[in-house]
Amino acid sequence: MTTRSKAHHLNLRADAAKVLHQILEEGQSARECLPLAQLPHKEQDKAWLQEMVYGVLRNLPILQFWLRQLLDKPLKNRFKVVEHLIMLGFYQLAFSRVSQHAAVSETVAACQPLNTLAMKGLVNAILRTFIREEISLQESPNEQIASGLPKWLYKKLEVGYQNNFSELLANMQVKAPIWLRVNTRKISHPHFVEALERAEIEFSYSPEHPAALILSKGHDITSLPGFDLGWFAVQDGAAQFAAHYLKPKQGETILDCCAAPGGKTCHIIELQPNITKIVALEIDPRRATKIEENLVRLGHDVDIIIGDASKPDDWFDGQVFDRVLLDAPCSATGIIRRHPDIKWLRKAKDIEVLVGLQKKILDAIWPLIKSGGTLLYATCSVLPEENHLQIKDFLSRTANASLDDTFDNDSVDKPGKQILPGNQQMDGFYYARLLKSY
Repeated sequence: MTTRSKAHHLNLRADAAKVLHQILEEGQSARECLPLAQLPHKEQDKAWLQEMVYGVLRNLPILQFWLRQLLDKPLKNRFKVVEHLIMLGFYQLAFSRVSQHAAVSETVAACQPLNTLAMKGLVNAILRTFIREEISLQESPNEQIASGLPKWLYKKLEVGYQNNFSELLANMQVKAPIWLRVNTRKISHPHFVEALERAEIEFSYSPEHPAALILSKGHDITSLPGFDLGWFAVQDGAAQFAAHYLKPKQGETILDCCAAPGGKTCHIIELQPNITKIVALEIDPRRATKIEENLVRLGHDVDIIIGDASKPDDWFDGQVFDRVLLDAPCSATGIIRRHPDIKWLRKAKDIEVLVGLQKKILDAIWPLIKSGGTLLYATCSVLPEENHLQIKDFLSRTANASLDDTFDNDSVDKPGKQILPGNQQMDGFYYARLLKSY
């Protein structure tokens, strides 16, 4: 290994520790800080960086448990990042195929680019003790630590899913596959399949998703056939149900609330190109640019409004809608296997705030729907208070709202459909379909 590539390699490890520090100590989202850290690295190293960061985040409770056994007292200030470096070393030793020698020597050497050379001896001693005492082979002290979830979330799920709790925990730890939705306005499903086969990209089908393909392993999405031509969008199978459950019809007007990054908006148009009008509403101007980018790439035209769904008076022009898709702000606990930083960025106190916001948006948007119109409520959450309990509460206070018969076993006591992570390889998602009688 040349001096330059060796330094690059150590910087990669240091960059992983820095990203973990930014997420766990500073509360930054992986979507913000990981791409910046990946920027100077080549494709293979970018993938390694994400794999390591996400691996630590998935297994954080057990890594922290090991750290507490081997570190006399927490590190502080500029040395705090070394704790994340050590956990990175633990993760490699316990969960990856790297050699013990490489894991130890390169983790120790990464103290240099982190400007924490004084910690080299400590890092070396901890990692060697970890190996010598075979700490990773010892049993987890409890199921919560083994689950990879924070205590508050573990307890909520334990109460909410008593019948299938262990299965849910296991599925939330599994890495999520990449789902593609073929843009049938641009290319037929069979022709896109041929293009993937020619590029020797492995995939599988989903029986419930006629326009979808599931990639068998990770890929740089922008390098897939037809990316620039708008042949496909990346969208999980559970999210692909939204357009189908909305059931848009020719000549209708549709509002997509909280629409960024625009996947569901685009899918609605692909499913029903003859709608009269679709409005994509998004509160965050930066995220609204993502809607614009997706629309341009996929070749669709939509009205985008920057506005708060809970305050329609600021943007609503008085023209009521036939159908509304409300993909409500939520805990995102259903997509933890895809975005493991969510577990550590979300706090128990956030849930009550989110439930209050969902309630406010539901009440604000309902008057914008025509008599006989439809609201499809959706979240990427698995928490009952954001999902069936939220809708049960809405139905109890809204005289002109009722459930339709889209979902099996849908009842006023437990309305809607809950998809759990791992169900047919999908993310966790919730849907409820409400009809407005007058």
